[in-house]
Amino acid sequence: MPDSRAVTQSPSGATDTELANAIRALAMDAVEAAKSGHPGMPMGMAEIAVALWTRHLRHNPANPHWPNRDRFVLSNGHGSMLQYALLHLSGYALPMDELRRFRQLGSMTPGHPEVGVTPGVETTTGPLGQGLANGVGLALAERLLAAAFNRDGFPVVDHHTYVFAGDGCLMEGISHEACSLAGTLALGKLVVIYDDNGISIDGATKGWFGDDTPRRFEAYGWQVIAHVDGHDVDAVSAAIGRARDDPRPSLICCKTVIGKGAPSKAGTADTHGAALGEREVAATRDALGWHEPPFSIPPRIYAGWNAARRGADAEAAWASTFDAYARAHPAPAAEFTRRTGGTLRDGFAALADAFIAGQAEKAESVATRKASQQAIEAYAAVLPEMIGGSADLTGSVFTNWSGSTVVTSEHAGNYVNYGVREFAMAAIANGLALHGGFIPYVGTFLTFSDYMRNAVRMAALMKLRTLFVFTHDSIGLGEDGPTHQSIEHAASLRLVPGLDVWRPCDTVETAVAWKHALIRRDGPSALLFTRQNVAFAGARAASDIERGAYTLVDFDAKAAARAVILATGSEVALALGARAILGNEGIAVRVVSMPCTQLFDRQAPSYRKAVLPPGVPRVAVEAGVTDGWRKYVGAVDDGRAAVIGLDRYGESAPAPVLFRHFGFTPEHVADAVRRVVAAPER
Repeated sequence: MPDSRAVTQSPSGATDTELANAIRALAMDAVEAAKSGHPGMPMGMAEIAVALWTRHLRHNPANPHWPNRDRFVLSNGHGSMLQYALLHLSGYALPMDELRRFRQLGSMTPGHPEVGVTPGVETTTGPLGQGLANGVGLALAERLLAAAFNRDGFPVVDHHTYVFAGDGCLMEGISHEACSLAGTLALGKLVVIYDDNGISIDGATKGWFGDDTPRRFEAYGWQVIAHVDGHDVDAVSAAIGRARDDPRPSLICCKTVIGKGAPSKAGTADTHGAALGEREVAATRDALGWHEPPFSIPPRIYAGWNAARRGADAEAAWASTFDAYARAHPAPAAEFTRRTGGTLRDGFAALADAFIAGQAEKAESVATRKASQQAIEAYAAVLPEMIGGSADLTGSVFTNWSGSTVVTSEHAGNYVNYGVREFAMAAIANGLALHGGFIPYVGTFLTFSDYMRNAVRMAALMKLRTLFVFTHDSIGLGEDGPTHQSIEHAASLRLVPGLDVWRPCDTVETAVAWKHALIRRDGPSALLFTRQNVAFAGARAASDIERGAYTLVDFDAKAAARAVILATGSEVALALGARAILGNEGIAVRVVSMPCTQLFDRQAPSYRKAVLPPGVPRVAVEAGVTDGWRKYVGAVDDGRAAVIGLDRYGESAPAPVLFRHFGFTPEHVADAVRRVVAAPER
């Protein structure tokens, strides 16, 4: 029988139960048509969605990018049909045909929500817990922008972030990291609604998830509203109202039945990740009293869901406030528009070029982590949207600058002490980037990039302008030993599509890397820096560095071209040393610095051939695994190419000792060049 408890009517005359059942019907129909998907969560959270989307959520379907909209994140993204149904029903440009094409090639309704694919989707979710962490970043962005731009009588930044999360999100370790920090920072406009249905893929979670979740979040400093009936729209709405009024982040624990309405499968894992089947779908329709054909919604229910008028009015009211704000405070209004539009200040490129030229004149031999801090100092001073942070390593990774002020529960600064929470740090930074108004950069040791790898991947998938600063980039960190020495990490990061990985050799390349990462708007960048000092590599054009690889020192014009040495980072100095040795023997060598392989790969073939001329033997040098360099030097088994690297873990010893021990010396590089030039052509 239909659930008779929720009888509140929308202006169209549709009851809350009918609005909820529209979600259930669309979820069943789309998953059934695809023969793939997760119908249980949308069916179980339908009333929760009614409460939030019809009574609280401030959004405008006609403008999904309205700056002051509330943000909605579906962290339990496997239940994507819940969000697609909500977007379609409330009036977004997501037609019914796209719901019919759920999970099909080229549709606007992929298996998990993807930002940039579906209008109204704020972040790409799927890997559980990351959406929740993104939500922390979204809420933090709202807090910081409000502090920067709001003036008395002009609350131009004033919105909430709502997150739907399930058992899986809260089991993932990232939820502990992110929610602990959210409580410490008192992000009061963050509201998380927990779908406590007690079911995951393997069945009832009581056998492996026995946490006292309310007490856990109370310990974080959250307001917890527990024991809410997730199928009572009024109760959920009242809980959301309480959450909105509290200065702490809020967790609303809603008890629900997964797959609610399905006569024989509700409350079981059978509804979690598979279509219900035709018989169960038909029986569910009867049980719900829903007699519409598949993918059909009655007009009065559409009218009950439609948020077009309400959203347009909300945005118009905000626009009126912003117009008055712009008249009263023209400078911050212009700055707000610039920052939320994602454009850099006029003249930034020229300023950066002047800084790069200054670094070339200074010709300093310093660690590239120090060169990175110098670049941050120069660029952050003119780009207030830069917000830094590190995972408890500020004094080692040098991500702070003279203008850094720490974000606390009471102070809106520009630097976040994330604590030892690498994964959450990266995902929160992604949330800051998604919100708009910020360019986040975060730092830790390169070897700890493993802890944050999936968030780095998600930044690349979403094409976010998130900057990942990784220092202590090789065995050059020395005595901390193999647990901290990055051997495979640079190579593995280079495998991430869309991630530009920079490993600069000196102050000039570092300054160029930072400039390029800040200007880039189509993806994230990873900046890899040394702990140890490196020699200044000499004068060269910034425009050459910006091509990813370039000729640092060319062949001696008086000798025949004999070999090319490719190198990155601290190993560029070794290549230059080997060239000097070989030059005394009449062996002409070109040294190519390749700080960013991805940028080089995007250059025209003619440029790539000019830098790496065909037929000339090549030797690559990098203090890491060797496989990736065969792409550039060619097959090494014919003797005409070689890679000097490290295909084993390091040792505990001072850095100079380690470099000698593992063969990273100019003499060893010179030996490799002698071998490849002596090998017969094949």
